[in-house]
Amino acid sequence: MHSQVTTIAALQDAVRRERPAPGLLLHSDRGKQYADKRFRHLLHKHNMVQSMSGRGNCYDNAVAESFFKTLKSELIYKWVFVTRQAARVQIFDYIESTYNRFRRHSA
Repeated sequence: MHSQVTTIAALQDAVRRERPAPGLLLHSDRGKQYADKRFRHLLHKHNMVQSMSGRGNCYDNAVAESFFKTLKSELIYKWVFVTRQAARVQIFDYIESTYNRFRRHSA
């Protein structure tokens, strides 16, 4: 029960703070907190589209998780971003200039 309450509160905070555009795609694993009726109602209320990993497929998120691990270790943890805009610029530059051009991709 606690994870569902925490997940709903986190989503509410994110919506209030970020004001996402309709059609935002939220991808998650198949955890019960993401399948919860209240969580799914909140997604629908804010015109978000839910995407879940395939049942029993632990590799669904592997590519994304690998990317975010690399992004964090090679960029995020090494910088102090003064503004969100500065972070966006640095992350975009890293992805386009370093990650996509010089990193090997298996998927």
